[in-house]
Amino acid sequence: MRESLPFELQKDKSFFDSLGDWLGDVLYDELPEKGFECRDEQIFMAYQIEQALKEKNVLFAEAGVGTGKTIAYLLPAVSYARYTGRPALIACADETLIDQLVKEGGDIHKLKHVLGLNIDVRLAKSRDQYLCLKRFEEAEKVETDEWIDDIAFTIPEEVYASGPLTKAVPYGDRSDFPTVGDEDWQKVNYNAVMQCAVCDMRNRCGQTLHRMHYRQSTDLIICSQDFLMEHLATKESREREGQLPLLPEVSMMVLDEGHLLEYAAQKAMTVKVQASTIVGMLERLMVDGVRERTLYAMEQLQDNHELFFDELRDCLVESMEDRKRINKSERLLSLGKQVIDAVEQLLEEFVFESELYMIPEYELNMAEEFLEQYVAAIRIFVAQGDAVDWLEETDGEETLVIMPRLITEVLQEKLFSKKLPIIFSSATLSVNKDFSYIAYSLGIKKHQSFSVPSPFDYEDVMKIHVHELSQEEKASKVQSLLRDGEKTLVLFKSKQAMVTFKSSLSIMDRMSVAFEGDRELSAIVRDFQEGTVKTLCSYHLWEGLDLPEEALTRVIIFDLPFPPYDPLFDAKRSFAENPFEEVELPFMQLRLQQGIGRLIRTSNDYGDIHILLNEQEATVKAEFESILPVEPC
Repeated sequence: MRESLPFELQKDKSFFDSLGDWLGDVLYDELPEKGFECRDEQIFMAYQIEQALKEKNVLFAEAGVGTGKTIAYLLPAVSYARYTGRPALIACADETLIDQLVKEGGDIHKLKHVLGLNIDVRLAKSRDQYLCLKRFEEAEKVETDEWIDDIAFTIPEEVYASGPLTKAVPYGDRSDFPTVGDEDWQKVNYNAVMQCAVCDMRNRCGQTLHRMHYRQSTDLIICSQDFLMEHLATKESREREGQLPLLPEVSMMVLDEGHLLEYAAQKAMTVKVQASTIVGMLERLMVDGVRERTLYAMEQLQDNHELFFDELRDCLVESMEDRKRINKSERLLSLGKQVIDAVEQLLEEFVFESELYMIPEYELNMAEEFLEQYVAAIRIFVAQGDAVDWLEETDGEETLVIMPRLITEVLQEKLFSKKLPIIFSSATLSVNKDFSYIAYSLGIKKHQSFSVPSPFDYEDVMKIHVHELSQEEKASKVQSLLRDGEKTLVLFKSKQAMVTFKSSLSIMDRMSVAFEGDRELSAIVRDFQEGTVKTLCSYHLWEGLDLPEEALTRVIIFDLPFPPYDPLFDAKRSFAENPFEEVELPFMQLRLQQGIGRLIRTSNDYGDIHILLNEQEATVKAEFESILPVEPC
């Protein structure tokens, strides 16, 4: 049931005038009476958001740590949702932050309690955060470890019962399985190969039940930026096929840690082709009774696909980066064209097979859907147009990734050309109050912006130490710092950098350190917060991690977070007149500010920042010292 506005509308005032009056009452009077700080920066931000709602503009809201950004955007968001009759969308940087926002004791919970607001808030997570029944059934046949049984026990009995599914509540969320590691989860979760539209279990799937649940929200839907971008990327095709878009129409958007939207867009707007996927999929279709012509066509495609990937590996430019550059040979392009011909021939044979019913209908439909996407990707690859492509490892598989269009063009067309209020909220959206880098990166031509500082006195609570040493000495330095048992977050610029550090530790030392990827990330963060582990190593948690007071007292910046030298960033560099000034430096400065921002989250926090610089990194020391909150010791 839709709740009424949290304030009375008056005949002689507009909604926005009434909203402004209510914001003033709540932020100046009601919340301070309940023990909240009255913060001028927070009040200023709330009124700037109210103005952006009124004008339906994009707003860059940069407010320092401790401003109370979440409450500043929640109050107008809930009000605007009820005024328009459509929920507001809050898109967080990643899935971990979604859980933090709605946790017991979080800002939404506090507003519900102190203001008596019955806020209807529901979560919409990325599809890979949900269990896939089809993949689970396959994994259950071969897996013998306890984790597969742990998942099995959570699936409601009525999912497999005959008749309509009327009682089952949403199930199969990644966060329901904190002890299951990422590697195991990736054997049973949804992935892009699964064609939900043709799945006979889709109406009993936990993902479907979750989607039905969050669509009914009247106030707030909270999702990851990855999921928002996936929604935008698939909206038109889903509507053409008679499916609902992943998200409903919303009244406004808040992009929490909005500077990360570009990377979510890149992830969603790419096409992926994996080395082993086609082989496994076609083997499932080779059942008794399939025509010889079809079997031959499948074998031809398998052979051509394997030859294509063999040549692709030979064409890789050697590098330590996660995204591997491809130096396309004539043979590679020729093999790509042979793959296209083989797919087209097989799709023709599938027309005949569909009339014989020898191949299970779901398997055949899934194969057809996948092959159409696959051949479209290979066509882009061999065309050698403006697309950007590379090879990476995804879910333990070699994966060819193709980005058909520049992200700026896609975002301008699908998001920023709409008359929709969009609020970017973060402590770091600018470099020295200049928002041009993020606006240019996202293709935003018209926007409002403001920047307010943190209310904390950093000079009293933070010390920054800069250590100049060789790259080889960094691991030893970290180990010596960790001996005092301080609660420490170690941040790396890439997964490879973290893995290299991990390999330098003895087995005994590794036991006292938690590494991102060892288990579900929010479970690792929870253990770190509770003190079960003293050190957390991560390459993703440069932003969004909120561990107040003594839960975190030291942050070690293992590397300056410059962007990688990979095909994606090389493409961005190619469009810049001065790549270092326009791409590399602002990227590093923004990310460094975010990493440092993990330390001081409340007025009771204190601690040290240690920045480790090798010889090359030391040459740009002057480029980041001006943005540090305090002068280094």
